[in-house]
Amino acid sequence: MVTRVQVVDRLSTRLKPNFKCRGELMRVIAAVRVKVCYRLGVCEKYKVALFVSLLPHSSGLLFSPILTALVVLLIVYLAVNYYKRARLLKLIGLIPGPPGLPLVGNAIEVNVDHDEIFERLSGIRQLWGSRLGFCKGWLGTKPYVFISKAECVEPIMGSIKHIEKSQEYYYLHPWLGTGLLTSTGLKWHKRRKILTPAFHFRILDDFIEVFREQSDILVEKLEKEVDKDAFNVFPYITSCTLDVVCETAMGYQSNSQNDKDSDYVKAVYEIGSIVQNRQAKIWLQPDFIFKMSSYYTRHQECIKILHGLSNKIIAERKEEVRQEKENGHKDNAKDEFSILGSKKRLAFLDLLIEASKEGTVLSDEDIREEVDTFMFEGHDTTSAGLCWLLLLLGSNQEVQDRVVAELDSIFEGSDRPFTMKDLNDMKYLECCIKEALRLYPSVPMLARKLEEDVTLGDFLVPSGTTAMIIIYALHRDPNVFKNPEVYNPDNFLPENIQGRHPYSYIPFSAGPRNCIGLKGIGLKEIGMKEIGLKEIGSKEIDLKGIGLIEEIGMIEREIFITKKISSFKEDGVRYVRPLRIRQLNAGLI
Repeated sequence: MVTRVQVVDRLSTRLKPNFKCRGELMRVIAAVRVKVCYRLGVCEKYKVALFVSLLPHSSGLLFSPILTALVVLLIVYLAVNYYKRARLLKLIGLIPGPPGLPLVGNAIEVNVDHDEIFERLSGIRQLWGSRLGFCKGWLGTKPYVFISKAECVEPIMGSIKHIEKSQEYYYLHPWLGTGLLTSTGLKWHKRRKILTPAFHFRILDDFIEVFREQSDILVEKLEKEVDKDAFNVFPYITSCTLDVVCETAMGYQSNSQNDKDSDYVKAVYEIGSIVQNRQAKIWLQPDFIFKMSSYYTRHQECIKILHGLSNKIIAERKEEVRQEKENGHKDNAKDEFSILGSKKRLAFLDLLIEASKEGTVLSDEDIREEVDTFMFEGHDTTSAGLCWLLLLLGSNQEVQDRVVAELDSIFEGSDRPFTMKDLNDMKYLECCIKEALRLYPSVPMLARKLEEDVTLGDFLVPSGTTAMIIIYALHRDPNVFKNPEVYNPDNFLPENIQGRHPYSYIPFSAGPRNCIGLKGIGLKEIGMKEIGLKEIGSKEIDLKGIGLIEEIGMIEREIFITKKISSFKEDGVRYVRPLRIRQLNAGLI
C-alpha cells in the first residue's frame, strides 16, 4: 500500500524533479499541480493526492494551509476587536464620569441593595453630568452613558436605528420571552404592527365598565379603613390595577382585591426583585453562576406560576373560540350583550387569538409573551403612578379642591356612572396625572444599546455603549420646568406646553419604541381617580398634605424606594404619609 509520503514524493519527482525539498511547501505545490493535472484529465489514480497532501503532517503541522488560514483569521479578528475596543476606550475616556477599576469598573459603587441603586446613579449624574446633561460609567467592562437632558435624549430615542434594548432586558427573557418589550429588529416591527390596533380608542371604550367595577370595589375596601389607625394604601391600589389589567388583558377575573394571598401577585413582585438583583450585580449575570445561586430556584418557581396561569387562560379561551366556531355562532345574539346592556367586550387576549390566524402568524408562545408583557408593564407602572398621585393630591389641598370642583361641574351632584366623554372633560385632573408622572415617573430610567456612533454636544459616544436615560432627572430640568421640585399641574395647561422640547417629558418612553399602551394607562388612572375622588368627596375625607419639611425631603431622597402610602388621622382629618418599602419600581422599559 502506498503511503502518504510516498505519494507526495512520487508526485514531486514527476512534476518537478529538480526540487530536493521534502517539506510541507513541496507537498502543497504538488497538491496544487495534481489538481490541475486532474482537471486536464491526467491519470485518475492520483486524484486522492490532493486531499492527502492537504492533511497536516506530523513533521509540518505548523505549516498546514488550513491551520495557517485559521491562525490568520484569528489574528485579523483579534486585531479588529482590539482596534474597536481601543477606539471605544479612547472616546468613552473623554466623557466626564467617575473613574473605574480594571475589569469591574464602577460595579463596586453600585454593589448595594437594589433599594439604593437609583440613589447611587442619581448621585453620579449630579456630580458628573449636571452641566452637560450626560456622563459616563462602567459596569464591569461595559460602558454606560447616563443622560438627563432633552437635547441629548432626542438623537437616541428619536432614531429608528437605536431601537435595540440593552442587555439589562435580557434577564426578563425567561419570563417575558421576546415580546414587544424585549424584541428588536424585524420581530419587533412585526409585533408592533399586529398589536397597534388592539389599543384603538374604540376598543378601550369597552373597558370603561371594567374600570368602574374595580374602582367601586377599591372604594369599598378603602372605606373600611376610615376612622382607623394608619394603613398602607399601596396593596389596595396594586390589587385594583391587577384586577383591571387581568380582565382587560386576558378576560380573566383574578379577584385580587378580595384574595390578598394571590400566588400570581406574589410571583410578579418576587421575580421583579430577582431581575433587579441580576441587573445590578455583575457576578449574577452569567447564567451558569446564576443557576448555582439561591435565587435561581425561586426564579423558576415564579416562572412556573406566571406561565402556568397564562397558558391555562390561553388554552381555555382558544377552546371557547373553537367551540363557538363549531356551534356556528348560535349563541352570538344572546351573548352579544352583557347583563347591563352594553356590548360584550373583547380582551387583549381575544384580539391576539384572532390575529394569530390559528397559529400561522402567532403561536401560543407568542401570545403568552405578549399577554405576560401587557400584564407586567400594565399593572405595576399604573399602581405606582396612582399611589404617587394620591400622595401629591393629599399634600396639596388647593390642587385637590380644584379637582373636586371640576368633578362637581361634570357630575353636578349626580351619582351616575362616568362615561368616556366625562373622562375627556377632566382636563385639570389630566394635568394632575401628568404632573405626578413628571415628578415621580413610574419607570425611573430606560436603556438602549447604541448601534452606531452618536454625537452628544462636543463628544462622540461610540457604538456598543449602553445609553441610560434617567427620566427622573430629565423631568426636573430647571431650564424646562420652572421650580421643578414643586408639584404644579399648571405645567401642563395648553398655554404652558407650547414650545416645550418634545423629549423633555417622556414618562413612558418616546420615539419609535414609545409605550404602545400609553392611552390605556391614562384611561385606567383617570377612571379610578374619578371614582375615588367622588367617593372621598361624598364621605368628606380630607387628603390633606404633610407639612413637615423633613418628611418631604425624605420622600425625594428615596423617591423610587418609597412606594407605600399610609394615612393617619388628626383633629378629625385624615392625612396621608409615605412609608419606605424594600422594592424598586419596574426599573426599565
